[in-house]
Amino acid sequence: MEPPAPGEVLMSQAIQPAHADPRGELSAGQLLKWIDTTACLAAEKHAGVSCVTASMDDIQFEETARVGQVISIKAKVTRAFSTSMEISVKVIVQDTFAGTEKLVSVAFSTFIAKPVGNERIHLKPVSLLTEQDRVEHSLASERRKIRLQHEETFKNLMKERSKSDDAIGDGEEGTVSTKSTSVQSIELVLPPHANHHGNTFGGQIMAWMETVANISASRLCQAHPFLKSVDMFKFRGPSTVGDRLVFSAIVNNTFETCVEVGVRVEAFDCQEWAKDQGRHINSAFLIYGAVDDKQELVTFPRIKPVSKVSYKHRWLRHQDVILGEAVSAELNPGFLSVSNNLHDFGSCPPPPGILKSCQIIDWVSEDDQIYYITCPVVNNDKPKDLVVLVSRRSSCKDGSTFTVAMKSVLLASVPSSPQYIRSEITCAGFVIHAVSSNSCIVSYFNQISDSILPYFAGNLGGWSKSIEDAAASCIQFIENTMDDGLTRTS
Repeated sequence: MEPPAPGEVLMSQAIQPAHADPRGELSAGQLLKWIDTTACLAAEKHAGVSCVTASMDDIQFEETARVGQVISIKAKVTRAFSTSMEISVKVIVQDTFAGTEKLVSVAFSTFIAKPVGNERIHLKPVSLLTEQDRVEHSLASERRKIRLQHEETFKNLMKERSKSDDAIGDGEEGTVSTKSTSVQSIELVLPPHANHHGNTFGGQIMAWMETVANISASRLCQAHPFLKSVDMFKFRGPSTVGDRLVFSAIVNNTFETCVEVGVRVEAFDCQEWAKDQGRHINSAFLIYGAVDDKQELVTFPRIKPVSKVSYKHRWLRHQDVILGEAVSAELNPGFLSVSNNLHDFGSCPPPPGILKSCQIIDWVSEDDQIYYITCPVVNNDKPKDLVVLVSRRSSCKDGSTFTVAMKSVLLASVPSSPQYIRSEITCAGFVIHAVSSNSCIVSYFNQISDSILPYFAGNLGGWSKSIEDAAASCIQFIENTMDDGLTRTS
């Protein structure tokens, strides 16, 4: 990893056995502690006063780290508002023997400046030294909007919970009850758990939350689960030395090869403890996967939630859909030819390196077909397959724009196969806009929810090019098929 630039903070940690989980990999809780510490130091370097964690955005873990490797965490302030700051955190794992580096995660935290006494503070703006700094500065305001939307969604979810905590019925046949996954744990906050302000260290709270969530997930998969992502840690109030923290976790839902666990944290001082009147200080949803003895992903059973709100959680999280444009290109063929090519996947050979096979399994209508798609092997992992609904629609006004949308669907006639990992497209597609009679602009869009915003930010910031590369390959494939005369016109 390059040395830190002005305003950046760099932490490097050698992974010791004490930092590892039962799988011999770096514990997610320990990593969360290091991330929070590094982000806090970056915030205080900019603010010049003490800072506390307000939230940590959704985190995706792309790589694992093992004992003997080195974790490097780089943090910097991307944008300062009046009293709060957004901090970008990039985590790299280094194998010193192999001389390799891999990206573990990109995360964004929000910290609040805490001046001494009644002093008022207004944070200075961030110095933008590079083009990447300017991109991150612009994206920070958009991420802030998403955090506010997330907060509103969570409030609605909690209201729904208070209205519908009644148990649901027997559910679908073959479902598994989640009652056995309910976990509760208690921690007494001691001086070693406090930060330099006297409050409970935010990273420690997140680590405790991950521990109870891990136990909950393990009861369903009967294996040692690994953390794949976190749906935002939101600190709703402080706790201090002497408080009792009660952690409650339960499995909310399963999605083929991953499981979602909800965690709630309540704090009690001595008087509140005697009266059983706690303060809700944090909540998060953690996504886990697991592998069996053959190192193959475990398929989780469908579950029967203990309350109706569990069924609604995933739907609520995706009410505010953001479509991120990954790549756009102008092509010489007419837009009608391109739209036909993109819509009728089976009319020409699949794009090499992206799809292995593609066949229609249900002709719903002239503009709606369901395809079964298989993908090639990547990194010696088991290949993936998908069942996708592809729909084509033209604009209502002048017909100069076509939309080709793709979304995964469930079909009983196409069950999961042990030869493949069943994958999912939440929402993606192409927009084809006519420029002239013989040229058009094709834009590829992928749904950007708040849970995968770090990937999109990484794509814009230059840390990751996976979305852009896939889209560019598809557009190159379109151009090649045009040249080969494979495109049908109508």
